[in-house]
Amino acid sequence: MRQQHRRTFLKLSGSLLGGVAAGSTVVAAERTDRFIVDLGGGDASAATSADLEVVYDLSPAGVVVVEGSESAVSALNAAYAPDVEITLDGPAVEDAGPADAVDEPGYAAQWDKQSQRIPAVHDVTRGEGARVAVIDTGVAADHPDLEHAVNASLSRNFTGDGFGAGVPAGGGHGTHVAGIVAANDRNEAGVVGSAPGAEVVDCRVFSPNTLASFADILAALVYSAEIGCDAANLSLGSYPVPRQGEGQFYGNVLNRTLTHANRSGTVVVVAAGNDSADLQHDGGIISLPNEGAQALSVSATGPKGTAFDAGDAEEGPKTPAFYTNYGTNAVGVAAPGGDALLSAQETHPETWFYDLVYNTVSTPAYDDDGNYVGSANGYGWKAGTSMAAPQVAAAVALVRSVEPGLNANQVASKLGRTATVPEGSDKAYYGAGYLDPLAAVTE
Repeated sequence: MRQQHRRTFLKLSGSLLGGVAAGSTVVAAERTDRFIVDLGGGDASAATSADLEVVYDLSPAGVVVVEGSESAVSALNAAYAPDVEITLDGPAVEDAGPADAVDEPGYAAQWDKQSQRIPAVHDVTRGEGARVAVIDTGVAADHPDLEHAVNASLSRNFTGDGFGAGVPAGGGHGTHVAGIVAANDRNEAGVVGSAPGAEVVDCRVFSPNTLASFADILAALVYSAEIGCDAANLSLGSYPVPRQGEGQFYGNVLNRTLTHANRSGTVVVVAAGNDSADLQHDGGIISLPNEGAQALSVSATGPKGTAFDAGDAEEGPKTPAFYTNYGTNAVGVAAPGGDALLSAQETHPETWFYDLVYNTVSTPAYDDDGNYVGSANGYGWKAGTSMAAPQVAAAVALVRSVEPGLNANQVASKLGRTATVPEGSDKAYYGAGYLDPLAAVTE
């Protein structure tokens, strides 16, 4: 019952390549030894009794991931498809802007936190008691702005590369995402996170050679729900995926997994993607996982000319970013992700990147054989819906901190209800509106 093969394009949303927010996209490669099986309401017992090795028993979501021959998988008489192996070209933070352009700008450089009135939010809550899973390239648990937040005992490495969790071995992207959520606001250095009192769990799904898999992402989602995460952040995505054939299979198992997480109380926050695509009118293709069932999809906004006069007062922090995907029913809320006036890269080379999102970074280092040997911690700028999504994941933590009894749908509803669409703006870019954490925790 294998689904018809269709190659898909997968990427890590929000990377900056040459200063332009346009996630690095490559063709996903099928694995010939690992398969995702839709249990169709059953359990994994049939797979365990066959000549197969169960890699992930995701029975709560109706899915199992196995290794073995395709003939053995076919004998299960269940729908299945090969796992896909994803390669990511992850540029260094320096491609976005030099990390030492200013000494320690901290909050002064964080237009995103200023726009959200985060200091006033912290008068109400800092996210204490909440837990956020960062499903990404890895989080630097030893970063001075994150060491207070990362739960090393719960963090997991889903790649099997042997480097463990709590390290940004797959790239610095995950550290930037984690800082947006929980960077320390009380160490008198660095930057501010929206929910610095919350706990971060590093669920690493990218390895040093930038390989990830769809199955690892599913497993990380199930694990996040199992350990009681209030939010799971997915700053990654796949577009375009055909609605038919193998794409339909991947969508179905993703929907099962997202629905399980939602029922468990975990709000799954997903980057909408950086293709400038109208997801509402794109025909027979779909964007995953942000268009999956129960996913809270986040588009990106940002200013132009933060550190110089862009000559356009309308290009403020709530303006849709030039790269963001959009669509009335495909976006849940909008949040700061950074923007750029592209011509300013030449006219204002020392300040153009201040329109990006400034936060924690960690640049991995490798030996001559390509093995990960450590990371250098610091601060830098990135942009993309990858940066917008953790603003929302942090807001989930803030709401859960003050109202722990709310279920996942109620939390998402509160964030949407308190968000607002700027006057005269196209709602397709905002969903319910621009995120307002202060309104959400004081409603």
